[in-house]
Parts: sequence; structure tokens; C-alpha cells
Amino acid sequence: MPGRWAGNPRPPTGRPETPVPVGPFAEHKGNSCPNPGGVRRVAPFTRRRSARSLCPRRDHLLISRRCGLARRSLRRTRRTAALAVLTGAAVAVAGGAAGGTAAMARTVPKIVVKDGVTQPVFSYKDAIREHVYVQSSVDSDRDGKPDRINVDIIRPKETEQGLKVPVIMDESPYYDNLGRGNEGEKKTYDANGNPVKFPLFYDNYFVPRGYAFLAVDMDGTTRSDGCPVSGGPTDVLGGKAVVDWLNGRAKAFRADGTPVKATWTTGHTGMIGKSYDGTLANGVAATGVQGLDTIVPISAISSWYDYSRMNGVKYWTDEQPGLADVVDTDPPAKCAAVNAGLDEGEDDATGNYNAYWKTANYLRGSVTHVGAVHASIFAIHGVNDLNVKDNQFAQWWQALAQRGITRKVWLHQRGHVDPFDIRRDDWVNTLHKWFDHELMKVPNDVLKQPRADIEVGPDQWITQPDWPPKGARTTILRPRADGSLGDQRAPAGATASFTDAAGPQNAGYTEGDMVSDPTTAKPFRLAFTSGPLQQTGRLSGTPDVRLSVKLDKPTSNVTALLVDYGTDTRVDYLGDGSGITTLTTEDCHGESTPADDACYKQTKVSTITSDVNVVGRGWLDVQNAASLSDPKPVTPGKYYSVRWQTLSQEYVLKKGHRLALVLAGTDADNNTETPTGATVTVDLSASSIRFPVVAGQDGMSALDVPEPKAAWTGPSHVTLPRQERTLY
Repeated sequence: MPGRWAGNPRPPTGRPETPVPVGPFAEHKGNSCPNPGGVRRVAPFTRRRSARSLCPRRDHLLISRRCGLARRSLRRTRRTAALAVLTGAAVAVAGGAAGGTAAMARTVPKIVVKDGVTQPVFSYKDAIREHVYVQSSVDSDRDGKPDRINVDIIRPKETEQGLKVPVIMDESPYYDNLGRGNEGEKKTYDANGNPVKFPLFYDNYFVPRGYAFLAVDMDGTTRSDGCPVSGGPTDVLGGKAVVDWLNGRAKAFRADGTPVKATWTTGHTGMIGKSYDGTLANGVAATGVQGLDTIVPISAISSWYDYSRMNGVKYWTDEQPGLADVVDTDPPAKCAAVNAGLDEGEDDATGNYNAYWKTANYLRGSVTHVGAVHASIFAIHGVNDLNVKDNQFAQWWQALAQRGITRKVWLHQRGHVDPFDIRRDDWVNTLHKWFDHELMKVPNDVLKQPRADIEVGPDQWITQPDWPPKGARTTILRPRADGSLGDQRAPAGATASFTDAAGPQNAGYTEGDMVSDPTTAKPFRLAFTSGPLQQTGRLSGTPDVRLSVKLDKPTSNVTALLVDYGTDTRVDYLGDGSGITTLTTEDCHGESTPADDACYKQTKVSTITSDVNVVGRGWLDVQNAASLSDPKPVTPGKYYSVRWQTLSQEYVLKKGHRLALVLAGTDADNNTETPTGATVTVDLSASSIRFPVVAGQDGMSALDVPEPKAAWTGPSHVTLPRQERTLY
């Protein structure tokens, strides 16, 4: 086991949760700025920045700039009676316990709500910036002492005068290595070790509206004790300890060892973050910790086995110790023994699921389990993310749906990209409503809106009541011996074969090789193509591959691709930026200081016009078809039924385009496997691909996929870039 951790967590014993009262208080007067939360364009300017990441791409979050209002002193605020005049135009949310005297209402600062959202009435410049060390229940570096987790805090100054605020928390392993956001921001500190700059826009935007923001260094990273374990128990339990401290159940200390309590918070906490950060939000939620009311995981992992491999086929090798090395900036000797355990546990030799992977499974793990989740979730994921693939979202979402968890989702067409860099204004506004509703119980319409926002083309968004849609109908396509694909089953005895061959680099064949010249026979792949689609429909959900195969060796790697042949302009998710281009202009969302401005570079969608696109991807090691943990080598010459799902997808299947099912061996773009050399024979009469389709604008009730009636030649040579792997 990588590191060790204490026994069962103590039952909640902290302060009781207090409902946050709402009353008819006055609208804040005298604002000389644009409307609160409004965005204004500004020219790029020189500002203090941390070193940029050396990695090829970063995610970005943005902020809006306001002036004047939030920087007034508390005395000025009281003098204008901005927070207490009874006009009915605004609502104030009290920071302390419910009820209280009229005198308290005049002296305790209030959070102001108008039009269903909190207003920026607190000074960002004057906010309290501090750091504490929360004592966790784990000893990941095995030094005999509990790891202490560094927590950098920014909160309204008024929390020293009775205001109690909820918490937005981003726990990350990247604050001192790769940085956060599209501009690679890192935290900076003053001479006393207190934070001066927080990456991303969350602090600039939400602190003036009555929130505290916590930038937490994951266990084993930056200023926290311990050793990172690539998503394992100690990574997660360190974050849980912070939520426990916010609710009076854990200890924390200042740098000089003085104990400190979080007396300034209501205890209501939301976790947010992209990639590893969002993954930690999933993991902490799966501990069932009380006080974590909501999570906003962006491009996040739900099972680390499924991040590293699919059905026994490895995406990467040395992924677990390698990632730990990236995020740990301490001398290598400190965590060498822990890293050796990660290397042994991941078992690259087989690709099998084991007890090690179960400790990093938030769905059905030994430490975390989806059954413990009670926090609501606002999930965001790219359907073309080939780093944290979207099956991570899909399996987590569906498990939470079965439990009746409050949920909302955005699905987009980019790769590993933050929504702040896709749909910035809508994202900030929706996130604002979400946190207000979930952490302050502000009555607004965020849960009355459709549950799912889906990008179906470049900057083309639709909404639907849920995901996957309940009205979808299953389309079944079957391969035939003549290379066609349609709804007719092949006659009994019809077969076709391919070889899991080494390819030019001894690593299999690329997707470009697999989809080129689809009507020409090639020994390393089979390609079955349809005729032109008669209507437009939308694939919404997860394709399902069912094959009957026999091998001449004990196992083989098998790749299944669902391919769209037809000229179209699509999001360029495989190109540089994974679907976005960073501009030189900026906009702002929040308040600024000289050390921490709220302005970030804008982005736009990147598109490409091409004749072919891979819609669905899925991989299988045949010996793992029945079990991920107990492989069963097959008997050569015997047919076996195998079934697996590809990655989920949202994709418009356009009238006049053709679909293809491509079957091949090892995928050189996405697998780090050695081709087996096995010949795979497919019983076509017992094989198919199935996927859910919703009606297009032409009102079709089911997708009509005819078999080809005339000769057709697809693109003869296709080059598909390999999507850059941005860890963060």
C-alpha cells in the first residue's frame, strides 16, 4: 500500500449546521462601476506573474474587474446603510446564527443578494490572507507523524466582525510545479508565508460576494507534508481533513504551532477544480464527509484504473510513480519507498485491476465509494478529452443518478479544456448561481434550468432535460462480408480477419492508418462502411461493441472505432490547444490587487475542416473480456463473445455522411502495448455496434443507415495528430 492511513474517521462532532437566514434588506447604493459582475474588455498590460509551465498547454480561468464599491471601508459601508436599509430591492444573508436582535442586524456585516445572486460588497484588497496547517489522519511519508496539510486562505475582512461565510476550496498538487490555468499561475507569498497571489479567478470573484476561498496543497505537494500517491487514499484523506477542520472536527495550527479554529465559516464547503483538482473533489465527496455540500469536478477522474487503462489495455506505463514525481518537488529520496510501492501496485506487466487500484476507485473502492456521496455535483467534461477520457465522467454521473444526487452537467467538444476558456461569461454566471444556491441556499433558477448543456458543434450549444437523453433510440449496425455496414445481419458463416500487427514503429498502427482508404482491404484492420445517411441524428451516450471472435493465440489487443466520413468543419480537438486558441486580448472577472489581478487572456474555438472524424473509440485485451482482475487466456480456434463500451460521445451524424466500423489491433496513438501478432477472426453474423440516437431536425424517429448501393472511395491518406497530454 502506498503510505498508510488511520482508522475509521470520527463521527461528526463539530458545530451544528445553522440555516442561513434571508431577509428583505436594501440594495447597495452608490456604485459607480458597471453592473456587478459585468465584464469589460481591457488591453493587455504588464503584471506580476509566476513562471509559466513548460508543458505545452494549460487550462484557463478568467475574471471580471470591478472598481470602487467593494473597496470602501466598513465604516463607509455602514454610513451609507448599504447593507441594512429596508427597501425590498435586495436580500441580505446573515453571516452568523439565525435570528438575533435588531441591534445585531445593524452591527453584523451582511451578505447581499439581488436577482438571485450574491453581490460584490466586500473588499478584495482588504481581505484577510493567511495560511494554516491542518492535521490529517494520514502519515503518507511514514515519518511517524500525521501529515499536515497547508491551507492558504482568503476571506472577507468582515469575518473578523461576526460575518460567517461558506468556503470554495480548490485542492491541487500543481501549485508549485505546473501551475494552474492557461497562463500557468502559481501561488506567491509574503515574507511571513501568507499568500499574496492565488491562481485562477475564484478568489477575485467570490470573496467580494461573501465567500472564503481556500487553495489547498494536496498531501505530499508544495507546502504540505507527506508523499503524493497519484489519487490514492492519502491524497484524498488530506482534503477530507480540511473539510473536517472547517466543521470543527480536526485540528489546525499556525506556522508557530498555535492552534487555530475556523470560527469565521458556516462550514458549508464546495470543492472545485480541473483534472487532478477535480479528481480530488470526487474523491473527498466519496468519503461522505459532512460539510462538503457540493463539488464542481472539471475533466475529473472517478477511477484511476480507468484513467490508466481500458479493459486491460494500457494507455500509459509508469503512470502512477511518474505522476507522483511530477507533482512532488521535494528531493527524490524522501518518497522513494512510496514511489516504489506505486510502481509495484499499478502492475504494468499485466494491465489487470487489483487491490492497489481499488484504493484509488471512487466508485467502488476500499476507502471511497459512490454510495457515501451526498454532495451535489456540477460536472464539466470534454467528450473528446483523450487525457481524462469521458468514461470517467459517464460512469460517475450514472452512479450518482442512481442515488438521486442533485446534478448538473456541461459537455463540450474540446479536449482537456476548462469551461472558462470555452464559454466564459456563461460559465462564470452559472457557477455563481450554483455556489449561491448550494452553499448559501439563495433561491434562484439554477436547478430549474435544463440539467444538461451540450456543445454539438463549434460554439453550438443545446440543452436537454438530462444526460443521456431518455428519448434516445438504439441504432444497431452490423458488418457484412462485402465490407458494408447496415441494419441487415450477415449470413451464417460469414467471417473476416485482421492481425494485431506491429506496424512501422513496432507499436501497432495509428488511427490515421486505420481510417485511411476504408474500402481497400488491409491486413491490420477491417473497415465496414455504410451508404449515405438519409437523415440527420445525434449520437448521445455510449456506443456498445459486440463481437464474436476467435484467435490463433491466447490473447490479442482489439481496437474498435466508429468513424464519420463526410466533409465538415469541426472542433479541432486533436490540434494544438485541444480545441482552443489563446488570444492577446483580455477580460476580467472579479477584483484585482497589484499582486493578483483578475484579468486573463481570452480564447476562441479552434476548428478544422476535414473529410473524416473518429467518433467513438474503445479498446480491449481479449483475455480480460470477462474480468479485469482475473484474465482468462482464450483457447486458440474457439469462438468467444466479447462486449465492451467505447468512450461516450455527443456527435451530430449528418445527412449525406457515411458511418464506418473499424476493427484493428493495437492503437499506436492511444495504447502502450506490444502487439501480440495474433490473427483475429470475426464472426460477422454475431457482431454489431449499437449506439443511442436522438432525432434530428428532420423529425426522424430512428436513424436510417443504408448499406452502400454504389461504389465509393474514402480518403486515401489520413493523418490525425496525437492529442497533447496536458496533465492539468
